Amino acid sequence: MKRLMVIMMVLAAAMAAQAQDYRFEAGGAVGMSSYLGEANGSSIFAHPGFAAGGVFRYIINSRMALKASALTAGISGNTADGSNVYPGGETYQFDSQLYDVGAQFEFNFLNFGIGSKYQKLSRISPYLSLGMGLTLASNERKNAFTVSIPMGVGVKYKIKERLNLGLEFAMRKTLSDNLDGLSNLNGIESGFAKNTDWYNTIMVSVTYEFGKRCRTCHYVD
Repeated sequence: MKRLMVIMMVLAAAMAAQAQDYRFEAGGAVGMSSYLGEANGSSIFAHPGFAAGGVFRYIINSRMALKASALTAGISGNTADGSNVYPGGETYQFDSQLYDVGAQFEFNFLNFGIGSKYQKLSRISPYLSLGMGLTLASNERKNAFTVSIPMGVGVKYKIKERLNLGLEFAMRKTLSDNLDGLSNLNGIESGFAKNTDWYNTIMVSVTYEFGKRCRTCHYVD
């Protein structure tokens, strides 16, 4: 019953969405990155690194968008910071550079945009995103190439009609235990639901809308 109510709410929001003046949006983002794995199992903000990337959106309407992204991020860690004791009492540390491309679906909680009062548009809106990507991790021990599942929450603010400011926190679950080059230190085999590495980003973005829609047509393409 609860699932049905959620689906009905999403459908109602989609039906109430307004068509936007522009179809596309592109820009850049910068921020910080961090990781969760064998060398950091507690704090998602430990050992912050630098992250930067690009964003491209296809704007479906004021509530929904499809986003493509590409980013690079640095992550690091040290097992000495945690409470786990590894065989032989050894400690391990690492530095990795990540390269990620992906696609996500975004849902705005409010009708995002600038317009006449009757359109009930909001210059600011929180949003959720979910998608899939590919991540390459490079470090001195080994390289890893894996599928990632990005899950994000953020807020958008429309500075001007075509200029947007965004803030997003995203967690990416990967299907690899080698982002840190420290696979299976505790002797537990990796699987989809256990002992795989995550990495996180907090990024500020500035994007610009373009590709004006046809307003004299009987449809919105």
